[in-house]
Amino acid sequence: QVQLVESGGGLVQAGGSLRLSCAASGNIFSIVAMGWYRQAPGKQRELVATVTTGGSYKYADSVKGRFTISRDNAKNTVYLQMNSLKSEDTAVYYCNAEWGRLPLKGSWGQGTQVTVSS
Repeated sequence: QVQLVESGGGLVQAGGSLRLSCAASGNIFSIVAMGWYRQAPGKQRELVATVTTGGSYKYADSVKGRFTISRDNAKNTVYLQMNSLKSEDTAVYYCNAEWGRLPLKGSWGQGTQVTVSS
């Protein structure tokens, strides 16, 4: 099993920045990819950004150029640096890890609220 704990959400004005952190524990050596998803009220959960252990990155078009995902392997932690925040970025942000052998298993964090005021 892989457990995830997120931190770093909060309230910020439009144009501001926040950094989210997600610490993984448990069977960390089996992790294949980690990433961030978000869910706004009344909407489906959507991918924000992911990074694989091989160093492949993927971003949603809506956050390209503003958000950066990074990974600190020594700390088993993945970060999401969010700059130039917009009101439409308001959502609950969830950390995700894919791990194990095929078919991969998924773990989710508890979610952290990000609210951007205009």
